[in-house]
Amino acid sequence: MALIAPAFASGSAAATASPAPPAEAAKPAARPTQGRPDPVAMMAAQKQAIAPLAFMDGEWRGTASTTLPDGSKHVLTQTERVGSFLDGSVKVIEGRGYEADGRVGFNALGIVYFDNARKALRFQAHAMGNSGEYSFKQTADGFVWEIPAGPMTIRYTATIKGGEWHEVGDRVIPGAPDVRFFEMNLKRIGDSSWPAADAVAQE
Repeated sequence: MALIAPAFASGSAAATASPAPPAEAAKPAARPTQGRPDPVAMMAAQKQAIAPLAFMDGEWRGTASTTLPDGSKHVLTQTERVGSFLDGSVKVIEGRGYEADGRVGFNALGIVYFDNARKALRFQAHAMGNSGEYSFKQTADGFVWEIPAGPMTIRYTATIKGGEWHEVGDRVIPGAPDVRFFEMNLKRIGDSSWPAADAVAQE
């Protein structure tokens, strides 16, 4: 709730026989105190924007394939776990890719949130030493997020329906055919209480 601190002014004048002191220069009028944004209303707007992304929630497993510069493909066993956090005001995503020998070959964290100032969804991504914040748009059956890269745009397009998550990554250059370099196919394997579960108790 916005808190506005009121300003009070008080003063008194006593009638005396002595001459009045010289008048002080008029002080500038105090500016009205501006209230803080209402956190309840801000979180309500965020929760309303995030709620339609519930189709992402749960645990997922499948494969992810990346085309390397030499044209070969690097395939991982890919897992994703997705859940709401901060009372449903943000969506948190962890992607973890396993090599054939069981080593973790890829690990990423994503946070989708509603930016109240922009009135738009945003995506914060952290992966293998890199990080950034990007546009994120929900579609009829999935989402699209993009990374600006000079004249090129790296676009990820996901379709999630019927317990299946299909996502592709394309390099998009104006006036040239899109170049696909990434494809992921997952199946939903169960619910997840992550990341909201197991909070530290008060005592």
